[in-house]
Amino acid sequence: MINGTGVDGIYVVHGITGYESREVMLENVLKKQYGLTYELVTESHDTSENKNLIKKYFNQEARDTLPKGALYCTLVHILIYEKILQNNDRFALVFENDVCFIGTDFLEKIKLVVEEAKQLEEGFIISIENTTLEFPSWRIVKKGKYLYEALTGRCAGAYLIDKKGAEIMLEDAITVKCCNVIDWWHNDMINRKIIRMYWAHPPLTEQGSFNGKLNSSISVRNNGLIRRFRWLAQKYYKMYILRIFK
Repeated sequence: MINGTGVDGIYVVHGITGYESREVMLENVLKKQYGLTYELVTESHDTSENKNLIKKYFNQEARDTLPKGALYCTLVHILIYEKILQNNDRFALVFENDVCFIGTDFLEKIKLVVEEAKQLEEGFIISIENTTLEFPSWRIVKKGKYLYEALTGRCAGAYLIDKKGAEIMLEDAITVKCCNVIDWWHNDMINRKIIRMYWAHPPLTEQGSFNGKLNSSISVRNNGLIRRFRWLAQKYYKMYILRIFK
């Protein structure tokens, strides 16, 4: 949780083995730098339990076509929704384990985001990352306003979700079944108008597996100076130039 901000829980999508360096990074950034209390969430150690959970929450097509990494990553997001309801969190932050903060004022910014979120109708996700390098048009951005309704998410590396939003998605996973990897499933629910998406602007985080700082755990992207340079160039163009023409 983050005292004084209204965030009741912080959950990190994690893996059971092979992510020791990520755990050190998260400890240094989340706990030591920002003083945050968070929970690492993984799939079950019991293979049979994982199979039962996947059958419970995913449709046949998703079970047959999604790579194991994407399937288990999505499953952990769903398990986090269970925890949000169990812990009665009004607002919770969900991070994937490659989260990188933009700037040093995350605590101040997330407090402002939560204050604005309190005025929204229940049942939403707020993307606080810039992973797709999509931003609200400069024409609608207003000084002192941080949340802008959107028709799609910006991946699922960092988002604020309210209790009603977690309830909606868990119910959808049980009844309709999850049909795709987590961010595409979010988009499917947005298109069906059962949950609303907002973008925080300016964004507060980006994914280290996209910006070149970390390797991705579910893709073949490698970190490196070339990818880092390309990311920074694209970010500058899309955030400061392309938005003028939208």
